[in-house]
Amino acid sequence: MRGDERRQADLFLFGTLEQRIPENHPLRPVRAMTDMALGALSARFDEMYAKTGRPSIPPEQLLRALLLQALYSIRSERMLVEQLEYNLLFRWFVGLGMNDRAWNHAVFSKNRERLLAGDVAEEFFACVVEQARTMRLLSDEHFTVDGTLIEAWASHKSFRPKDGSDDDGEGGFRGSKRRNDTHRSTTDPEAKLYRKSKGQEAKLSYLGHAVIDNRHGLAVDTTLTEANGRAEREAALKMAERLPGEGRVTLGADKGYDARDFVEGLRDLDVTPHVAQNTSRRRSRIDGRTTRHVGYEKSQKKRKLVEQVFGWIKTTGGLRKTRHRGRDRVGWMFTFAAAAYNLVRIRNLMEATA
Repeated sequence: MRGDERRQADLFLFGTLEQRIPENHPLRPVRAMTDMALGALSARFDEMYAKTGRPSIPPEQLLRALLLQALYSIRSERMLVEQLEYNLLFRWFVGLGMNDRAWNHAVFSKNRERLLAGDVAEEFFACVVEQARTMRLLSDEHFTVDGTLIEAWASHKSFRPKDGSDDDGEGGFRGSKRRNDTHRSTTDPEAKLYRKSKGQEAKLSYLGHAVIDNRHGLAVDTTLTEANGRAEREAALKMAERLPGEGRVTLGADKGYDARDFVEGLRDLDVTPHVAQNTSRRRSRIDGRTTRHVGYEKSQKKRKLVEQVFGWIKTTGGLRKTRHRGRDRVGWMFTFAAAAYNLVRIRNLMEATA
């Protein structure tokens, strides 16, 4: 007998969102780790919000929603809120009930400055890294550092002379000399015109930097700087000072880090530089004292793991071209996206060892 699709609307709904999510759904372990990290930040949230007044949307729900945006490559916060209206999985992850209305997308913009001032992304990232350390997933001895280009939310047409003159003319800006010391973007003044290697197009960009452990490729430190030729080595030295571990550690890097100031700086920090040798018409700063060891060759093989972090952040995490302006906002999102990558990576490692 054929069923009739015409039916009366349900007057009552039975069951909970928790019952509708499969027990083996991949978001369940991510939600558990996220809740643990947010629980550790509860006291920090109390400091950020006033004791009296109209209650705000819980910051835990806002951060879980931003995690969903990174995990599911949602292009905008407007589309994210639209998904929260009808997607039961998203509602469960964020912490909304069946009958709760999703908030307006402008809530993210209004709360971003508060979360930014509170260094919430850095603390959330640190809590996730600490969970990985508790699970014994991190190495305390061997690490890799690298940087990647994050394209700014600004076009070449916004790169105008600082003195206010007009250099476009009738033929446009092609053929004219445009430098960071004479020009800046009117859309995002902190973005710099930069190209990471020869033959590539120069873009208004920032540089994101990450340190990973060589055991499982988890990010253990991140930072974002302006884009210039010295930023990668300078940021790497600062992050090397914060490397975990009590004994001597190794830090792998590509040929771009084979410079005297960087290699000597690492050795001053008691960090062994496992930097790839750059012998192209020059003498490498890495000699046989380092390359003769088996650990140097292993570091060069593990060095590629950092590209997986950057690849996920820029494709799935949506930071190939940032949607935010200003170094602080872009840096916040870069660190938060690295935390999201770690959550996915830890979940996969847990499933592989189960």
